[in-house]
Amino acid sequence: MDDGARHAGASGDGRAHDTERAAVGPGEGFRAVPGTDGGATGGGPGGAPAAGRTAGHGVVGANLLGVRSHNTALVLDLLRCAGPDGISRLELAERTGLTPQAVSKITARLREEGFAAEAGRRASTGGKPRTVLRLVPEAGHAVGVHLDRDELRVVLADLDGGVVGERCVPLDLGAGAEAVVGAVVRETECLVGEALGGPGARAAALLGVGGPGGRAAAPHGVGGPGARAAALLGVGVALPGPLDHVHGVLHRVTGFPEWDGFPLRDALARRLGTPVVVDKDTNAAALALAVGGERGSFAYLHLGTGLGAGLVIGGSVHRGARTGAGEFGHQVVQLDGPPCPCGNRGCVEALCLAAIARGDVAEAARVLGVAAANLVGLLDIDLLLLGGRTIAAAPDAFVQGVAGVLAVHAEREGAPMQRVPVRLAPGGARGVAEGAAQLLLAPVFGRAGG
Repeated sequence: MDDGARHAGASGDGRAHDTERAAVGPGEGFRAVPGTDGGATGGGPGGAPAAGRTAGHGVVGANLLGVRSHNTALVLDLLRCAGPDGISRLELAERTGLTPQAVSKITARLREEGFAAEAGRRASTGGKPRTVLRLVPEAGHAVGVHLDRDELRVVLADLDGGVVGERCVPLDLGAGAEAVVGAVVRETECLVGEALGGPGARAAALLGVGGPGGRAAAPHGVGGPGARAAALLGVGVALPGPLDHVHGVLHRVTGFPEWDGFPLRDALARRLGTPVVVDKDTNAAALALAVGGERGSFAYLHLGTGLGAGLVIGGSVHRGARTGAGEFGHQVVQLDGPPCPCGNRGCVEALCLAAIARGDVAEAARVLGVAAANLVGLLDIDLLLLGGRTIAAAPDAFVQGVAGVLAVHAEREGAPMQRVPVRLAPGGARGVAEGAAQLLLAPVFGRAGG
């Protein structure tokens, strides 16, 4: 779809309407167009585009992977939130502001395409019992790839975000583009094949974004003759920054300057034959947290082989004008301090990792707390969430250490009762990979920003 995907907006009275977004980067504006039932034709749920391209830019991320109709996205999100108990068409109409006729058209299309199903009946106040509908999580999947400096983790998640398959192998990010891209392709294809029905299902799933209803016919032996394989919406890849999220191009990844200018998104899209979205590891994890229920404004601090931050401001992931926000680890907190691989001296990342290397977890937590206090003072956020393998190795020490520094800062400001809470982020070792899958899943439910 060269002219962009249709996305969401709302009128001043809160009622849903159709809008159209040009083929622009994530987070850019909408253009309203007239709409009726929110219908759209295309290759995904309720008319979601199968795989879009814009002139000169290759596969664009969340824009062209989102559903064309905002109204359909609203309905899908309510079905997702309702869980297995489901929700009635009347409730869908009341909560979206759509007419019952529009809801009926949208849900009929979703049922026909296999993305919604009956969940039973519910008593009503007079009249016949209401039919309730639920999301069918297994109707679609996305692959999430966490490409770390020394490890590759790949997960397959269903529409509800549930992980149905996972692979993790050692990887040297400095091994060169050909080796790294090859490893991602190999592990992705193996995982999809294993989770969706064996080697024969692999190609069908990877190519399944373009068939009728957005799904390809299943190969023989997967669900029986005539059955359809679940749609693969695409592959999300999360890795250390800095990078260009809009175009999927890497910059000078800290410690690996040879990646500067490499078009990772397009290279993987060509090899896999499916849409690919590339983002920073911290942004992906923050997106998963926002979709998973964290509200308001918060920061996710990730300390693993490096240090970065994912920022959610007002409920949406904040990537910045050039998608470079969150380079938290490279704020200088010690002038003329130890050198950092980024080229500066005294970066908080270098100080934290040096303390960890000499076994001084308390000092690493203190340094992280000082940097976190700077962030809290700058953005006045509601919550700090900590994650990453280094923090996972000593979670209590880091949570308490960071919280202690923030408490001292709150006392100095005369607001001891307004200290920002510090918690361990859920998700564990695969939190970033799950967030990478959400780069594809969240736009389907109108949650591209969280």
